[in-house]
Amino acid sequence: MYDLIIVGSGPAGLSAAVYAKRAGLNVLVLEKSPMSGGQVLNTYEVDNYLGLPGINGFDLGMKFREHADKMGAEFMEGEVAEVETDTELSGSGERGHIVKTDKGDFEAKTLLIATGASYAKLGVVGEEELSGKGVSYCATCDGAFFKNRTAAVVGGGDVAAEDAVFLARICKKVYLLHRRDELRAAKILQDKVKELPNIEILWNTVVEEIQGDGQVTGMQIRNVVSGEKSSMAVDGVFIAVGIRPNSDVFKEIAECDSKGYLIAGEDCATNVPGIFAAGDIRTKSLRQVITAVADGANAIAGIQNYLL
Repeated sequence: MYDLIIVGSGPAGLSAAVYAKRAGLNVLVLEKSPMSGGQVLNTYEVDNYLGLPGINGFDLGMKFREHADKMGAEFMEGEVAEVETDTELSGSGERGHIVKTDKGDFEAKTLLIATGASYAKLGVVGEEELSGKGVSYCATCDGAFFKNRTAAVVGGGDVAAEDAVFLARICKKVYLLHRRDELRAAKILQDKVKELPNIEILWNTVVEEIQGDGQVTGMQIRNVVSGEKSSMAVDGVFIAVGIRPNSDVFKEIAECDSKGYLIAGEDCATNVPGIFAAGDIRTKSLRQVITAVADGANAIAGIQNYLL
């Protein structure tokens, strides 16, 4: 029986593992992937993590894992299938949670869900190969790399409009590609997009291929009304067609918002006693590596209080 089981070993989960071991907690980290680090592993360069400007995303993820290993955190590769909450833990007389995985069942007094969120992808040729090499899903993370260059934003919702406005302050030229003839973004955001002279909206347009050899150089696009295909030169492609929390296993046991994010404040506590949520999985306004790491620390503070 553990004091704490952490599900997920991205920045939030690894930060929590470090703080948990410093607090003297008996902790198990469950990770379904062969490698810890989360989405940051797929980022070519991280330029905004405090004290480590320009670090490779893979190296940053490995540093996080090495720190947790050094503290003596226990890791196991396994995928969670189900969680039984408020259950009597075997042989203890205490109540807690049973985490059922493909590697067996594990018991803990508390549970921290840090499974993150996944960006929706276009599924076009070149997207995977050039991810982190000009293809990005986070303008606030990677926009600075494209100062005075040309970028394209794909999408038509609030995030796409916000990304276009954000990039317009940095880039020489920004194209906003949307598959329909009107944006879904809030009107105030649409007005901001349309008033900026270096943003050009390409209506009824989809991306068919992202081109480049080790770095994005352009795209093959198609007008869905006329069927006309053309090529355009860009230095970066920012894909903003949606993001979904990895909460499928957990949304039946803890309260979620309408998008599926686990509702938890700065203390990371959910509505279920002893269950916490940290990182991109929880309701929050900014999803960055540094805010995920902070969540890990806050969650352990809350978990310590709960255990006491």
